[in-house]
Amino acid sequence: MPYEPVIGLEIHAELNTRTKMFCASLNDPLEQHPNINVCPVCLGHPGTLPVPNKEAIRMVQKVGAALNCTLAEFSKFDRKNYFYPDLPKGYQISQYDLPFCQNGYLDIPELRDQGSGARRIRIRRIHLEEDTGKLLHPEGESETLVDFNRAGIPLMELVTEPDIRSGEEAALFAQELQLILRYLGASEANMEKGQMRVEVNISLREQGTGNKEQELGTKVEIKNLNSFRTVRMAVEYEIVRQKDLLERGEKIIQETRGWHDTKQKTFSQRTKEEAQDYRYFPEPDIPAFRFAAEELEQISQSVPELPAARRLRFAKEFQIPRKDIEVLVADKNLSVYFEEVISELGAWQDADPAAKLSGNLFSIAANYLLSDFLGLMRERGFLVSDANVSPENFAELIKLIGQQKITSRVAKDILKKMLETGRNPSEVMDEEGLMQVEDIEKIREIAHTVVAQNEKAVLDFKNGKESAMQFLVGQLMRETRGTTNPQTATKVFRELLK
Repeated sequence: MPYEPVIGLEIHAELNTRTKMFCASLNDPLEQHPNINVCPVCLGHPGTLPVPNKEAIRMVQKVGAALNCTLAEFSKFDRKNYFYPDLPKGYQISQYDLPFCQNGYLDIPELRDQGSGARRIRIRRIHLEEDTGKLLHPEGESETLVDFNRAGIPLMELVTEPDIRSGEEAALFAQELQLILRYLGASEANMEKGQMRVEVNISLREQGTGNKEQELGTKVEIKNLNSFRTVRMAVEYEIVRQKDLLERGEKIIQETRGWHDTKQKTFSQRTKEEAQDYRYFPEPDIPAFRFAAEELEQISQSVPELPAARRLRFAKEFQIPRKDIEVLVADKNLSVYFEEVISELGAWQDADPAAKLSGNLFSIAANYLLSDFLGLMRERGFLVSDANVSPENFAELIKLIGQQKITSRVAKDILKKMLETGRNPSEVMDEEGLMQVEDIEKIREIAHTVVAQNEKAVLDFKNGKESAMQFLVGQLMRETRGTTNPQTATKVFRELLK
């Protein structure tokens, strides 16, 4: 019997606020020294009172606006009661029935391998809560240690409707959400550092039974998936596991499972809790919130251009390949840098519309930025923000290429020097003697020398071996340090070797 997977996600993201959710302790989840950023409030000392972080609330509302949610005019915090060593109060301040954001959606990009259109995934709610501490298990030791630096950090939780149908879709949703959070400045959402954690709820049902909630199968939750790869793999594994059980006539147990990366399989952790197990009730120490419609509208208006809109605009304005657009949009700082380069090139072309150019400068800029520039940056372990090449200087380099004042080979050498020294390309070109050689007589003179020194290659060319011409041109380029146009060099050699 064919089965259809029904998948919903719960995604937690730590917010980029200066302080924690309900106290003035520093929000620094990367602090390596244990129990430094703590105070009586986030340690749950008796008699302490929480004070909500307005910045965190605004961030969640902005995320909700970006994800097409309805922003609540009335909301409140609730107590979620459970006992665990990393939860100092014995309960977590969270939200239950009146979250800040509800009923949104996110369109995920089309699947890479299926060519299908974008898919709309509905979002049930986005709410705000406090993070827990962190349990440490020293190697070779029997005890468990608790670091409360993370306790109380503002934590956004997003819950989707069960609209996802594969591991690939689940991973794409998480990737697009991560990108949106970064564009909004709400969270770095680095999964390796635990700043974004994905939990998957998955069940199987008979194919074609519709989308009604009562027709869903028994749900299994997979917790704490910390990479897009493991999201994909865990979902696909669990689909196969549940299908095998159903086909053998066995029942699916509602439970929480983990992912074993070495064995590449899920494993049982505990039976799944229901909402009533947490005994939610309104947080008595925090009054409810009321937001004016005008206030919420201002938040919606403050949402910047998001990745999906930027992809469409780049495709329309710059006519560059889709794969290049994806790389640019995936790094907000890189896409901003690229636009600043394009702005400089556009201003130059507007000022000199009669200038003779070789190729599309926008495409040339994208190519050099994504290949040579990023390659050199990665070699040095730099981020785009670390580069000492200004967008103006990078645009000038592209202009020199378009004007055919430098060759592609020389452009790469100049770019490397620019990164090392911070100088502009014209200075590097003049100081290093890298201006393109245009003196045809000088090129012929060097070509004569190359021919005299490479009799075998000359003979091979005359016998019809075209690759010999490439060798001869390469020798000339070496002699001129790449400052000769390869097309010009080829033309000269063909004339000499008639």
